[in-house]
Amino acid sequence: MIRLESILTPGRALVGVAGGSKKRVLEQIANLVARELPDLDGQDIFESLIAREKLGSTGFGNGIAIPHCRLPGCTAPISAVLRLDAAVDFDAIDGMPVDLLFVLLVPQEATDAHLELLRQIASMLDRSDVRNNLRQAASSEALYQAVVDAQRQLNQA
Repeated sequence: MIRLESILTPGRALVGVAGGSKKRVLEQIANLVARELPDLDGQDIFESLIAREKLGSTGFGNGIAIPHCRLPGCTAPISAVLRLDAAVDFDAIDGMPVDLLFVLLVPQEATDAHLELLRQIASMLDRSDVRNNLRQAASSEALYQAVVDAQRQLNQA
């Protein structure tokens, strides 16, 4: 089983990200990942995320979105987590604006293991205590640590 902490790095956990709009947020995500992984093209990432959103919003409810897509040239799953400085409208199922984003990029030939990752992320974010910890994280390091801690608790449950 793929573990969340093996695909999320401290450098891809950011607090206080400028929101603005759904499109702008997806652009920020693409740029962040491309900066850390120069083999991947920011424009490809952005277009893949936008194409996925067109199929239906990844706004999950409770102020959370899980933007995800298959990405050509991606060889292993990549995750990022962002907390926005101000919530943005994300066409979420409950109509609430989104301030927490959990990103999952997977290889083109994605498998059940990748679906399992999405399920792990969703069930972790289903818990109000986890959401509160993520929202209270004072720094990007604290945000990363909150995700890792939440993941450990789930694995022990």
